[in-house]
Amino acid sequence: MSIMLKRENLLEQRSHFAFGRNWLDYASKIDEAKIARAVEGLRSLSGRQRLDGRSFLDIGCGSGLSALAAARLGASRVAGVDLDPDSVRAAREVFARFAPDFPADFRVCSVFDMQPVEFGSFDIVHSWGVLHHTGDMVRAVETAAALVGPGGEFYLALYRKTPFCGMWRVLKRWYSKASPASQRRAMAAFIFLRRLDFALRSKDFDAYVRNYGHRGMDFYNDVHDWLGGYPYQSISPDECHALLARLGFAVEREFLHRRGNPLRGLMGTSCDQYAFRREPGVSAAPGSSRAAAGREAQA
Repeated sequence: MSIMLKRENLLEQRSHFAFGRNWLDYASKIDEAKIARAVEGLRSLSGRQRLDGRSFLDIGCGSGLSALAAARLGASRVAGVDLDPDSVRAAREVFARFAPDFPADFRVCSVFDMQPVEFGSFDIVHSWGVLHHTGDMVRAVETAAALVGPGGEFYLALYRKTPFCGMWRVLKRWYSKASPASQRRAMAAFIFLRRLDFALRSKDFDAYVRNYGHRGMDFYNDVHDWLGGYPYQSISPDECHALLARLGFAVEREFLHRRGNPLRGLMGTSCDQYAFRREPGVSAAPGSSRAAAGREAQA
């Protein structure tokens, strides 16, 4: 256990950024257009047009949008968990608005408390941009992977490791504890620098914001989430492949960011997306890869 973990206990919610409040704000903006984009994003990640008859678990359910997309695609059972009670409230409210008759199960729970003997297994375990915020990313991936049923799939999005991750960890830690006024100033400064970056590359920043909608997200909520996203870890694609291979998974699809730019990460990093499938006859137990994986995935 690192010195930081001992000092702050990053596994506890009180050490985390208030993700739930941000998701509650975003949930009020969800409409059919955002849902349609989330549906297309899940189709792309799954490689399927439909999820009929499949069970779907969303770890770190946030606003509930991904779970709603799974329900729209025909998943027979949808469940979601989140450490933040406000996120669970947001997810329940979104389903009450857009799928009131669908029996989705949302509960407040840490990924580290989820064991197959209690929660069962799922055809699809989904965790988009979450496990790198748990305070122990490797163990979180291991624990989540153990909930994937035989022949099931594990959909992950994790921050790409860059040379600037250490800098961002310090900034995020400050922002997550800063006053609302300080956060607003930091957001304004970050958006100004993003606008300047677009101008230097002769790109239209206003059009980018106007058309922002990957997975149905909102630009300003995403900026707040990025700046405040603490705890923060990151991982390279090679490290992610090795970790999941040790857990008995093979990559089916992935959407990776290009390598080679030495300044990548200076203005923030993005998530690489992975769809892994459990190899036939292989079961994973939490902690099975820790000795081999160590802390290589922590930036």
